[in-house]
Amino acid sequence: MKQRYLPKCFMALIVIASFVCSFQSAFASTPNGSEEALGRKLARQAVKDNKQWTTVDHSKAEALKKDFTSGEEITQACISCHSEAATQFHKTIHWTWLASGDKKDIRYGKAGYSVNNFCISGNAMEDKGCLGCHTSWNKKGVEGEVNCLKCHNSSDYNFDEALSDIKAFSKEEDPETKEIAKELQTEIKEAVAQVTLPTRKNCGECHFKGGGGDGVKHGDLDTSLTKPNRMLDVHMGTDGKDFSCTRCHTTVDHHISGRIYTNPAVATRKSLIEDDLAPKITCVSCHSSEPHKNDSKMNDHTNVVSCQACHIPEYARVNPTKMWWDWTKAGKMKDGKPYIEKGPFGKPVYKSIKGEFKWEKNVVPEYFWSNGSQTSTTIDDVIDPAKIVKVSHPVGDKNDPEARIFPFKIHRGKQPYDKINKKLLAPMLSGKKGFWTTFDMNEAIKHGNKTLD
Repeated sequence: MKQRYLPKCFMALIVIASFVCSFQSAFASTPNGSEEALGRKLARQAVKDNKQWTTVDHSKAEALKKDFTSGEEITQACISCHSEAATQFHKTIHWTWLASGDKKDIRYGKAGYSVNNFCISGNAMEDKGCLGCHTSWNKKGVEGEVNCLKCHNSSDYNFDEALSDIKAFSKEEDPETKEIAKELQTEIKEAVAQVTLPTRKNCGECHFKGGGGDGVKHGDLDTSLTKPNRMLDVHMGTDGKDFSCTRCHTTVDHHISGRIYTNPAVATRKSLIEDDLAPKITCVSCHSSEPHKNDSKMNDHTNVVSCQACHIPEYARVNPTKMWWDWTKAGKMKDGKPYIEKGPFGKPVYKSIKGEFKWEKNVVPEYFWSNGSQTSTTIDDVIDPAKIVKVSHPVGDKNDPEARIFPFKIHRGKQPYDKINKKLLAPMLSGKKGFWTTFDMNEAIKHGNKTLD
């Protein structure tokens, strides 16, 4: 994809809509003696006791008792038993960062032509700053080995640092250094054995910090959900059901259910009563399409109003979320050096490397009809810079039988576009040629867009 670049960087006003999905516990209790809502009864049937059991004690696994000198060796130990895991995972969006299963179809995805109005682009995995959230060892992207521990380890151990130290110490002959290396090996083996199903913290290491920081991107996903109470989230509250993310975002062959760019999370809404193999990603799957009491008028509206529209009256209720990002202001210096200014909530309102921001808390959502799919503008799409460009926006209207009124967070901002070709641009941010190093946006754009040619 060839483009021309201008000597100046032009900016377009961009908006991006994201679903608000975490539930606060509005109307979570039933008064004594009153009839219980059907949706609550059905949900209780669908939920087993909050117990996890396993037939494996990984601390006894011989494959995990060896000395490890690299993350790749740890993965080889994992797949010596879980033989198909890596093969399955290589086919998922969490590995490819592409929405399509066809590797040649790179239209949608962080590794493709998709952009947003946060850090803009993943530059085909060439931007190493993004790869901290990729499930590979050593930021190698799809060229690396799957890091099973990113999702399946509960130790909080810094494997990258420890393995780097092991590599350095292996060249030393000093007895004291060798003793330290031996202690590190013991720590690594103890940490590796702490295998778990994905916890909220595992998922949150990336998803709570999307867009470059805690609560930046989503508003309803931030570190407050690591150990929330029931009033913050009625499903994940540690004093309630204490659900993990994968309780609803269920998996098949490592494919995790949920919306992927233009593809909705489910084609049809079904309850587990109708189909015991139905995806659990929707409210309907556990609560049915008539969740309220039998005589409740609200049951007549579930075909047009989403559950979230009423049950999420506000988002960013603990931590603030970013609502505005202006890249036109990036690059300013003080005394020849980049700087940061902090504002309300102790959050930065200006960074030389990123521009100007606005943060808010307890935000009332904006409402749109949505059938679960969204439009997604890419760097290959022609835009009209005279109008607000919708990078991501819900699809559906009141005449669409699959559409409901949903709450959304709208993130607004300004970012670079090609004035001649009228296309959004994808500047490289990190690395030697990235904007965060050079503070030259035009060069960053040339380098970034070249990765997507």
